[in-house]
Amino acid sequence: MFQILDGKATATQIKDEIANEVRRITADGKRPPHLAAVLVGDDGASMTYVANKEKASHEVGFTSSVYRFPANIKEEDLIQTIEFLNKDEEIDGFIVQLPLPKQINEQHIIDAISPNKDVDGFTPVNIGRMVLDESAFIPATPMGICTLLERYNIETSGKHCVVVGRSNIVGTPVANLMSRKNAHANCTVTLCHSQTKNLSDITRQADILIVAIGKPEFITADMVKDDVVVIDVGIHRIPDASKKNGFHLIGDVKHSEVDNKCSWVTPVPGGVGPLTIVSLLQNTLKAYKNKFE
Repeated sequence: MFQILDGKATATQIKDEIANEVRRITADGKRPPHLAAVLVGDDGASMTYVANKEKASHEVGFTSSVYRFPANIKEEDLIQTIEFLNKDEEIDGFIVQLPLPKQINEQHIIDAISPNKDVDGFTPVNIGRMVLDESAFIPATPMGICTLLERYNIETSGKHCVVVGRSNIVGTPVANLMSRKNAHANCTVTLCHSQTKNLSDITRQADILIVAIGKPEFITADMVKDDVVVIDVGIHRIPDASKKNGFHLIGDVKHSEVDNKCSWVTPVPGGVGPLTIVSLLQNTLKAYKNKFE
């Protein structure tokens, strides 16, 4: 029988720890950490994510700000806003919510963010520091995955970890993190993607399977071995008239088939997602401490 890697419960525990630390900070008469977000346009998923970030920030006692812009904003105007946030001493960290409209080059925007405030961990400086195993802001979703494995004491050392998906946001950084020389990594890592041949042959070798390919229910029962640990990063809205909100959520894994072959598995929703938000909070607290300690 499989066991659940409960991201929601783990996130609640970590938020309590952060809130206690913030209370100690403010009890000394200092201001709380401040996390800001830049939101361009009205993409539903992006708006939900930023709203959840605001809610989580308030729960732990952070100050939270959102800078909202229309979808037709010019790239140079957005960069001006980023330069303002870089200089604002009251803001410790900020994110620019992706994806951005087509007229904006996302890499130009990421490159404009100060590495010291880059709590998403996307700038070349932080990615480089991460690869060199130096102090860095780790991208939030990979950091959340590693936190979940660590908090549940999942044995990773010497295991074969297969990552499906090679994005700069999840797949590539989590592959790097899982190969690191530390007690909660030390994996032999295989990074797969859309051009990988005989993908099923490789995923069936996985002791730990991290799926971030962005395709609904892509991983099926015949693609995994018994007792695998499965981390499902995907989240997709499927229209569902029976639901009050008009949709239900599924992941990149076909859980109705796969779960019974797992030793541990993340649910969708309630798995990786809550840890992504918490990782942002942890990075913001780190940015605050870097400034004042």
